[in-house]
Parts: sequence; C-alpha cells; structure tokens
Amino acid sequence: MERSEQIRFDKLYQKHITALKLQGKRKSTIDLYSRPIRRLATSFDPCPDRLSPEDLKTCFAALVESHSWSTVKTDRNGLQFFWKHVLGKHWDFVEIIKPPTVKRLPVILTPVEIERLLNTARKLRYYTILLTQEKTSCGWY
Repeated sequence: MERSEQIRFDKLYQKHITALKLQGKRKSTIDLYSRPIRRLATSFDPCPDRLSPEDLKTCFAALVESHSWSTVKTDRNGLQFFWKHVLGKHWDFVEIIKPPTVKRLPVILTPVEIERLLNTARKLRYYTILLTQEKTSCGWY
C-alpha cells in the first residue's frame, strides 16, 4: 500500500475502532469486526473504502475456501458496520455471502438406547442425573 493510502487507511481504521467503542461493543467484538478491514488492507493495494464489489467478491470467495462460515459471516458483519458507520454508505454487498442452510435432525433416542445409556451409569448419582436429564429433555412425565 502506498504511503498516502496507508495514512488514509490508518485514519479510517481508527474511526472504525472509535465507532465500535461508541456503540458499546466488547473488546472481542471490536477485534472480530476490525479483522476484515485489516485483511482487506493486506490483500489489496487501495484503501478498503475504494474497493469495488468485484474486489470484495474475490476476497470473500477466497475466504469461503479457507475459513469457516462463522468467520465469513463475522467478516461480512464487520465490513457492513464499516460501510454503514464509518463511511456512511449503504451496504450493497450483503448478497455476496449466503451460507448453506444445514438441516439437522434432532437427536432422538429409542427406548432401547435410553435403557442402555442408563444401565451404563456406574454410580447412583450419575444414574439420577441421566434420568433427570432424559425426562426433562425428552418430555417424559
């Protein structure tokens, strides 16, 4: 990054940190939301506010390949905050990231599996805990 771009980036980055603090964000959230700004600054030559939607698509395509969906969503949220609260612009890039919808079946134990689980408890207190947990979580009454 050129010297003038670096100075511009430093000012915007500090403005971003200040905006996050003024919104009452926790230290961990501030770190998570500022990480995508730093990542963009190291990946691209111009300052992050001068990137095109295509640049962001390229960045997120690489991010999806190398990181978890949780990281991708957090980065998107951090950039969205940056665009809205620091640059004062409307975030038009939300459609870039659509994590796959995962449908998971609930864990339902058969009566035989529950009996096997309860019979493996070696101490009465463990048996009681398992029995209590199973009654409350499975709806037995």
